[in-house]
Amino acid sequence: MDHAAGKEPTSVCHVLAVPYPSRGHINPMLNLCKSLLSKNKDILVTFVVTEEWFGFIGSEPKPENIRFGTIPNDLTSELDRSGNYSPDFFEEVLRKMEAPVVQLIDRLEPPVTTIVYDTYLTFAVRVGNRRNIPLASFWTMPALNKERNVSIVSQESLQFGNSIFQLVSMEEVKT
Repeated sequence: MDHAAGKEPTSVCHVLAVPYPSRGHINPMLNLCKSLLSKNKDILVTFVVTEEWFGFIGSEPKPENIRFGTIPNDLTSELDRSGNYSPDFFEEVLRKMEAPVVQLIDRLEPPVTTIVYDTYLTFAVRVGNRRNIPLASFWTMPALNKERNVSIVSQESLQFGNSIFQLVSMEEVKT
C-alpha cells in the first residue's frame, strides 16, 4: 500500500529506498532520503517498510516527497527478535522480502527510476537488473563494526553470515 505524504513532484525521478527491516538500518536509509530531498525537491522517494515498521515510524514527520510503500509483515516481528541479528533472520529476509518488493514496484506510479538498497539485500540487484533500473547500494554500518555477524576471514575477505566477500585493494582498483 502507498502512503503518500503530500502531492507528488512533477519530475520523473522516482527513488525506491529499500532498507534492511531492522533497527540500525531503517533510520540511516531514511536520513539518506531526507538528505537527497534537501538537495533536490523534484525527487519522489518511496520508502519500503513492512507493515510492522510502518506502525513504528509512519507517523514521524518527513518531507512531503517521501511516501511509505508497505509490504506484508511476513517476517519475524521486530518485537520478538529484540534487535537480534541472527543468521536465520537474515536468510528469512532474503527468502521472503523479494516477491513483495517486486509486487510493490509493479504498482507504483510514476515508475521507479532508481533503487537505493541496503547492501545486505542482495536480491535488489536481481530486481533492478531484470527491470533495467539503476541501483545504488547503501551501507548503513560504520566502517569499524563489531557486530557478531561480521568477521574477518583473512586479510583478503570479509564474512557476513554465510557469504564471504573478497576485498579489493585500492591499488587493484587503479589498475
